[in-house]
Amino acid sequence: MNNDNRNFLTFAVIAALILFGWPLIAGRLFPTANPPVTRVEGGKTRVQPNPGADPTADSPGALRDRAAVLKESPRVVIDTPTLKGSINLKGVRIDDLILVQYKETIAKDSAPIRLLSPSGAANAYFTGFGWRDDGLKPPTGDTVWTASSSVLAPGRPVTLTSANAQGQRFAIRIAIDDGYMFTIDQMVANGGNAAVPVAPYGLVSRAGVPTDPDTWTIQIGPMSVHEGKADYGTNFKDVDKGPQRFTTAGGWLGFTDKYWLTALIPDQKAPFDGQFRAGANKAYQADYARQPRMLAPGTSLTQTSHFFAGAKEVRLLDSYEQKLGIDDLSFAIDWGWFWMVEKPIFYYLDWLFRTVGNFGVAIMLLTLTIRLLIFPIAQRQFASMAAMRAIQPKMKALQEKHKDDKVRQQQEVMALYKTEGVNPLAGCAPTLLQIPIMYSLYKVLLLTIEMRHQPFGLWIRDLSAPDPLTPINLFGLLAFSPPHFIAIGVIPILLGVSMWLQFRMNPAPMDEAQKQVFALMPWVLMFVMAPFAVGLQVYWITSNLLTVLQQRILYARHPALRQPVAKVQ
Repeated sequence: MNNDNRNFLTFAVIAALILFGWPLIAGRLFPTANPPVTRVEGGKTRVQPNPGADPTADSPGALRDRAAVLKESPRVVIDTPTLKGSINLKGVRIDDLILVQYKETIAKDSAPIRLLSPSGAANAYFTGFGWRDDGLKPPTGDTVWTASSSVLAPGRPVTLTSANAQGQRFAIRIAIDDGYMFTIDQMVANGGNAAVPVAPYGLVSRAGVPTDPDTWTIQIGPMSVHEGKADYGTNFKDVDKGPQRFTTAGGWLGFTDKYWLTALIPDQKAPFDGQFRAGANKAYQADYARQPRMLAPGTSLTQTSHFFAGAKEVRLLDSYEQKLGIDDLSFAIDWGWFWMVEKPIFYYLDWLFRTVGNFGVAIMLLTLTIRLLIFPIAQRQFASMAAMRAIQPKMKALQEKHKDDKVRQQQEVMALYKTEGVNPLAGCAPTLLQIPIMYSLYKVLLLTIEMRHQPFGLWIRDLSAPDPLTPINLFGLLAFSPPHFIAIGVIPILLGVSMWLQFRMNPAPMDEAQKQVFALMPWVLMFVMAPFAVGLQVYWITSNLLTVLQQRILYARHPALRQPVAKVQ
């Protein structure tokens, strides 16, 4: 078998491994794109249901009708621009909460996202506050508290009161802002004859696990910040094995979904004991307790905490982190290693979106900005490539001369580089720079809620999901859904075309096998990129087209790159 055939066979094997092995690698190392929000059927675009939506009362997953459960106890209404719901006065539970600015699907009549739900209904998810019973005899979960008002709203806090038979009076003052932050003041007044221990606690309980997949690069499930750093290492399987405990001063704990968060935030200057534990029927609880303080007769004690329940909006998390002094609340978004690149990209992209009003156009403008920033590096890359191409005959001659002495051959080649002033690694710089940029944009598109359900145009209704339109079934006219690995959308096909154009601009390699490899590479990458978010594909297409334009300009400055390499005589 000659070298050309051997090289091509090697490439064919590698290409097959990429096509069939990539889904396994991507599922482990990369966040998955959101499911398509639309489906093309009979040539018409139809909205897809949200697979993670709360089941209705009539579905098998529902335990009891939620409306009936909500009527079983007195409640305080929650009414803010971002949240609607109620507080259960029996046991002081915030267990009824919807996010009015976010919907399950893109349909106009879609229900809003339900975050919290009462115990006894489907997908129970709630928070509660109280005191440990270390001799204090606090109100229990069956205690019905008295409310100072029937409505909780921004600027209108509600105070809940109760008392025990020993002379202690209890009050929980709940305030809320116009975002997603509750402020909880827990007060105990000791009217008894002896000192009592006061140790407040908070808990979040949820039934079942989130529908969002937990991957190596996105934390879904138990989430905490303690001892000065975010802990992404605990998952539901760990909690099933036994309670996961920590003690810290500063930090928080709760449960994170891809876009939603519940977080218990104790006083950031006082130590507390935090834990995650599992209950019966796949129920999970995050809770904390403060160290007990002895409260003398005739005195009172107020201790403050916060509770976040809502969408993981980047600017809002950052503002809470700064204004309230909450340790690393912004890391509820699993930015990962490249957070210092991802956050500036997000803020610039978000600014572009607010300016132009279309997220796809904002991605294109971001791509243009990146290409302009690295253009000087690209110039040096092309100059280096031109120099490398010019010395190819000399390098081939050295390789032929010292083909039996690899060490001497390497020494002579390095000496040639030094004599000619050529750096063989200089041509890699723009590519290496784009790797963290593209990966960062990839995570920004898939992690941040600001990109969720953002349309581009025509059939693209969500840039954070794959392209739903494929010619395999004649764009939905044929009544079948092609297998996932061949359901290549229109945008991925355009991506393959743009890569083909870019490779055509490159100088043709001398080796025939290499020519065949470069001819097939765009179409292999087209299949690899097809499951990714359309927004990332828009970035790559724009980048490829700008690269073609850039190459035309630089080839005009370095015409030697377009000339065939001179053969060794």
